[in-house]
Amino acid sequence: MTRLRIEGGLPFIEVTLRYRGKSLRLKNVLVDTGSAGSLFSADRVAEIGIQLEAHDTLQRIAGVGGSEFVFTKHIESLALGDMCCANREIEVGAMDYGFPIEGILGSDFLLAVGALIDMNTLEIRLAV
Repeated sequence: MTRLRIEGGLPFIEVTLRYRGKSLRLKNVLVDTGSAGSLFSADRVAEIGIQLEAHDTLQRIAGVGGSEFVFTKHIESLALGDMCCANREIEVGAMDYGFPIEGILGSDFLLAVGALIDMNTLEIRLAV
């Protein structure tokens, strides 16, 4: 079970990325069931060596806030508390949205782990 933090009316959590043996904890990640994929700040993930390389896929994504170019990267794992997915593909972009955010945890991860989001208790946990 992981607790949600509500900031500006939005649910935030902490996740850990693992890439090439290095871990990075991101404390300001938006939980967004309306986002198909999980997206992380290029500036932050660069700290563990995630950067655009010649073989990475570039794409333009669009959402309510507009559109931006991102690249995709395979990472060793993405974890939220005791919920973890190995060999995940994430999107990486500038994430210049006008407020501090390190990532968006999307439906790809939430569905893969079978997450249950309880907005009454502000918890995310595995469905039993």
